[in-house]
Amino acid sequence: MSAQRKRTHAPKSKTPTPVDVGGRLKVARVTRNLSQRELATRAGVTNGMISMIEQNKHSPSVATLNRLTDALGLSFADFFALDLLSTPQVFYGTKDLLPLTEGKVTFRVVAGERRDKALQILHEVYEPGGDTGAEMLTHRGEEGGIVLEGEIELTVGDDQRILKSGDAYYFESAVPHRFRNASKKRCVLISACTPPFM
Repeated sequence: MSAQRKRTHAPKSKTPTPVDVGGRLKVARVTRNLSQRELATRAGVTNGMISMIEQNKHSPSVATLNRLTDALGLSFADFFALDLLSTPQVFYGTKDLLPLTEGKVTFRVVAGERRDKALQILHEVYEPGGDTGAEMLTHRGEEGGIVLEGEIELTVGDDQRILKSGDAYYFESAVPHRFRNASKKRCVLISACTPPFM
């Protein structure tokens, strides 16, 4: 009886995982606070090309990628070692807002994990009697906000006004200012400030 010949199968070759050049480019650009246009200008390419690369609709040549990494201040090795999981968060649930204060005045900040942000957005709650302190606040930049609920007494320089739900404010933050809830109901407002001061 002749021995049966065993069939051997060649191991299946694994398809290499494509490198996400577009994702890495976007992470590197966004973490450096650069717009597509700004990066394009630095690298000497069109912003349309940047957009196409980031969507992985265009594969850049080595020369083009070299110009882009130079403009970003990265070596090839650093570029391809980027962690795509570090893409900045875009959406935030209620539980994602980072508490900065507690007590009669509570501030919760959007994107509290980001140290490179140019804009500070706060969810502010002032319980009855809550205020930002007897000493007036001053810091560089501009700030504004909208009262969502209740009322707040806002002093800016020599001006003082009680703002109610739906009212808004905007002023230069270098002008001494103070927030105080003199009512018997809590006040909720959303504020924005640039650059961040908290």
